Amino acid sequence: MSSDVQLAAQLFRGFGDPVRLAILDELSEGEMRVTDLVERLQGSQSNISGHLQCLKACGLVADRPEGRQVFYRIARPEVVAVLRSGAELLASEGVEISLCPNYRATR
Repeated sequence: MSSDVQLAAQLFRGFGDPVRLAILDELSEGEMRVTDLVERLQGSQSNISGHLQCLKACGLVADRPEGRQVFYRIARPEVVAVLRSGAELLASEGVEISLCPNYRATR
């Protein structure tokens, strides 16, 4: 397997976690603080912060300190393009994806 394919698989693992995907979706609307994301996603501060650090380390999210607050944003417009492309694909193929036994969501 080529290194490009392996690298792409690493990228999509970042999108593959439901919490990270929800964070990216929220940030596609604009900058937010951890407290904003905690409120919107109904998650714990430590969980959201951990996922933000993962996304930041991968270059998908950037931060901007302002006083005692830190604002997070999507690092590159291509991230939003991937999210939009995914939404378009789900709009046309969502039923098949939801029925696929190989990719069932864990509950």
